[in-house]
Amino acid sequence: MAGKVFFSVTMSLDGFMAPESLDDLMGPKWMELQAWVFPLRWFRENLKLGEGGEEGLDNDIARATYERTGASVMGKRMFDAGELAWPEEAPFHTPVFVVTHTRRDPWERPGGTTFHFVNDGISSALDQAREAAGDRDVRIAGGAETIQEYLDGGLVDEFSVTLAPVLFGTGIRLFDRVDPDRLALEQARADISSRVTHLTYTVGKR
Repeated sequence: MAGKVFFSVTMSLDGFMAPESLDDLMGPKWMELQAWVFPLRWFRENLKLGEGGEEGLDNDIARATYERTGASVMGKRMFDAGELAWPEEAPFHTPVFVVTHTRRDPWERPGGTTFHFVNDGISSALDQAREAAGDRDVRIAGGAETIQEYLDGGLVDEFSVTLAPVLFGTGIRLFDRVDPDRLALEQARADISSRVTHLTYTVGKR
């Protein structure tokens, strides 16, 4: 049985998930937005930063998100930023399907991550990711424009937003280009830690 299609992102309180410029993607605001994940035991293990780290609710949610994912899909903008920033052993450890107009052979990294470059649209990328994931779930890793395309296409089953106590003011909004008349959301759960609030929704069609 096929798994679910989902996304899981961190968002500022004013609705932004990334700065506008790629040059700022690893800058101070982005680091502040993602600060909740850096101390986690799972994060340190996944990036091979050494033993130890915090456990608890945030760690459990981060680990569960990783463990449910059998394959990921991402857009070219996210890949271009990550190619410069990820360690040699990229942090996915599953097949990743990059939606792009650029033709490129699969790029295999140590640790089980192979990037496949898909030139015929989001549906093809999702079909390939589903096949690769088997009975596990497919994660739409980002960025915002790619997530919006999958939402508008009615291809997302559920999503989680981690609200961080940060205000961006400007940047890329998660839901900017989504047609609200096409989606019906139902809150599935809410988990609150000392740092952030995790909100999970199921997605239906109106």
